[in-house]
Amino acid sequence: MPDIKTIADKADIIVNGYAFTRDGDRFHVLNLNCPDKAVVFSSDGEVLETTMDDIELSIASRYLQQNQKYMED
Repeated sequence: MPDIKTIADKADIIVNGYAFTRDGDRFHVLNLNCPDKAVVFSSDGEVLETTMDDIELSIASRYLQQNQKYMED
């Protein structure tokens, strides 16, 4: 598993401790403060995979919606 610094360096954006990385039509989100918490969103915001609880998932989803424009090509 890559270390946290490598993930943070490769992230497109970091918002309040969450690293957001675009991978094609998916968005990978990792909580850098608790790296066992992650989620993969589809391009339309659907949850594809997650290890986050509902509250953290809601927070990550909101951050993605608010900042997705900064991740466009």
